[in-house]
Amino acid sequence: MSLAFCAVAHAQYVWIDDKGNKQFSDLPPPKSVPKDKILKAPGGAKAVQAPAADDKAASASQAAPKLEKPVTLATKNEDFNKRRAEQAEKDKKAEQEKAAADDKAKNCERARNYQQSLNSGARLSRTDKNGERSFLSDAERQQELDTAKKALADCK
Repeated sequence: MSLAFCAVAHAQYVWIDDKGNKQFSDLPPPKSVPKDKILKAPGGAKAVQAPAADDKAASASQAAPKLEKPVTLATKNEDFNKRRAEQAEKDKKAEQEKAAADDKAKNCERARNYQQSLNSGARLSRTDKNGERSFLSDAERQQELDTAKKALADCK
């Protein structure tokens, strides 16, 4: 009777999982385990010989880079702070771009209004550095129109 129990005890499967650990079970390994990783199978199934010590060292060195450091509270906090800093940087950049776009829109609107005033034919005046008012001549008006057109070229 004790021999029957011993036979059941030897009905074990031994295989190496994808992390390089030996797994023991009385159930067959999952189908995802390649046949060359199965070290022992019960009954008449062929068992693959265990890899030599050099192969174990090579497989361990290959498995080592795949392993990541364990997730701890410190690493989670570090990742969170990194994501938060990146998001703050993105928000700041988006805010700067929005401010630049708003400034450009205001400048374009001013240039359109000024061009409209120049095209209207109404008399326009300026105040010079001495505080005296002078009216634009036709040549000055044309020069101001050209300047306004150049400013509006970027607005379209």
